Amino acid sequence: MDADPTARTLHLLMLLRSGGDWPAATLARRLGVSVRTVRRDAQRLRELGYDVQARPGPGSSYRLRPDVQIPPLLFSADEIAAVIAGLRVLQSWLPDDPVTSRALLKLDQVLPRRLRQRAAATALATEVLQQPTTAISSAALGVIADAVAHHGRIEFHYTDRRNRTSTRLVEPYRYILRTGRWYLIAFDLGRDDWRAFCLDRMTDLTPVPGTHRPHEFPAPSIEHWLTTDFGRTPRTTSAR
Repeated sequence: MDADPTARTLHLLMLLRSGGDWPAATLARRLGVSVRTVRRDAQRLRELGYDVQARPGPGSSYRLRPDVQIPPLLFSADEIAAVIAGLRVLQSWLPDDPVTSRALLKLDQVLPRRLRQRAAATALATEVLQQPTTAISSAALGVIADAVAHHGRIEFHYTDRRNRTSTRLVEPYRYILRTGRWYLIAFDLGRDDWRAFCLDRMTDLTPVPGTHRPHEFPAPSIEHWLTTDFGRTPRTTSAR
C-alpha cells in the first residue's frame, strides 16, 4: 500500500489519463489500496479541477474527461524532473502542509503530455527517507520571504531552549536549512543584534506594516558568521 497520498493520487491520475473506464476494484488493486481510498483520491482530483466521472454501484468505475486546454509550461524534461524532485524533498519538510501536494498536482494541469509523464515518473520515483528533525509551514516561509523582499519587519512569539517565551521584532535576512533544522537569520530590534532563530520555535508570525532601511549583514556570508560564533571569533582555515 502506498502511504504517500500525493504519489498515490498522481498514480491514479496517470491510470485515468490512459483513457477508458476503470473499475474501482482494478484501480484499488493497481494502487494497492481499498476501493474506499480510490473514491477519496478521485474526489481529491475533482477538488483540484479534474473532471473525474464515476459510475456508482457494485461495479463502480471511473473515467477522466479530457482536460480544458491550458497553455503548457515551457520546461525541458530535465528541468521538470528537477522541479518535481525539489518539491518532493520540500514535501518531507512540510509533513502537515498540503501546499506542496497541491503544487505537484496543479503542475500536471499545465504541462504537455510528454512532460506530464516525466513529472509523474519523477514524483513516483523520488522517496525521501531522512525525516526532518523539525516541521515548518509554508505560510511562515511566505511571511518571512515577503519581509526579506520588501525590507519589512515581522513580529513573533519565540520559545528558547530553556522554554522561556518572548515576543520578538526582527528584520529577516534569510532562512536557512542547516544540520537538519530550519533557522531564521535576522536582526533583532529588541536586542540590537543579529540572531539565529529556530523556525519551529516561532509562532504567530505577523508582518509589520511599512518598509525600513535594513541593517547590513555583519559577515561576508552566513556560513562565515555561523562558524565564527556569530562573528565573535576569527575563522580558522586549514593549511594548504
